[in-house]
Amino acid sequence: MFWPAPMYLPLLVSAVLALVAPWVGRRMPPRAGAWAMVCAAVVAAGTWLTELAILAFTAVGQLPLVAAQGSWSVTVLAAEDPVSRTIAAVCAGVVPVVVVSLTAASWRRGRALVGAWRDYRKLAAGGDLAVIDDPVPAAFAVLGLPGRVVVSSGMLRVLDAPERQALLAHERAHLRHRHHLFSLMLHLTAAANPLLRPLERAGAFAVERWADEEAGVAVGDRSLVARAIARAALASSRARQAALSATGGPVPQRVRALLAPPMPRRDGVAVAFTVLMAACCASLAITAHDTERLFEAAMHAHTTATHLRTR
Repeated sequence: MFWPAPMYLPLLVSAVLALVAPWVGRRMPPRAGAWAMVCAAVVAAGTWLTELAILAFTAVGQLPLVAAQGSWSVTVLAAEDPVSRTIAAVCAGVVPVVVVSLTAASWRRGRALVGAWRDYRKLAAGGDLAVIDDPVPAAFAVLGLPGRVVVSSGMLRVLDAPERQALLAHERAHLRHRHHLFSLMLHLTAAANPLLRPLERAGAFAVERWADEEAGVAVGDRSLVARAIARAALASSRARQAALSATGGPVPQRVRALLAPPMPRRDGVAVAFTVLMAACCASLAITAHDTERLFEAAMHAHTTATHLRTR
């Protein structure tokens, strides 16, 4: 007998993970929090999409044409299936919508990244730095091989020399740690599961805070970084898609965090977070195993019936 509770458990656990992850990630140091939230987003979105596909297939598998290809008994599958036909049908409709949403988000973000790289790859640069003649204050990092830190002449004019050093250290931290990939994963998982949108925002903030702290280490003065990003944010009047900017995220919160003592490690929080992600994966594995047993029983019934008819 197959019970319905485990079949829906992955959806429940992934929803809990999606809702808890932003709260937990904000209580970890920025680097650890960014990693934790990206991992949680991937686990929650993967569990969500896989579970939807499993639930949908319990209904699709009862179609005579599909059952004939799989060599299982529709009667046994329908009798033993713990999933409501209505729920399975809804899941079957949601799966293609999620796939289309994920594909569209991948295309848009990928095109933006490639477009930014094409726009700035030919700029004359000293090392990884490219200065553009633009009176509008702007500074951002563009992913590529190599990546570029792009800063406008307008931004250079509003900052003094130490602040410029802090700002460039922030942008170089984005390039060094491939923060564009963190942002990409957070964006795509949120496109797959709307419950992950708060996690996308919290993860993006953690990425900016990570770069802030790296810049603080590089220049040896966290308060200088706070002053640099505050002045840069006040001076900036536009943002660039697919580019990580020092003025991204809630700047007042970032400034307050830099002026406060660094956040201590919290191993207990990290362990609890890891356990929750493991529970999410385990619940999906249990559901997949139960679904496999369900179809094995239907296949065995089909084989037995075929054998009796041919005797």
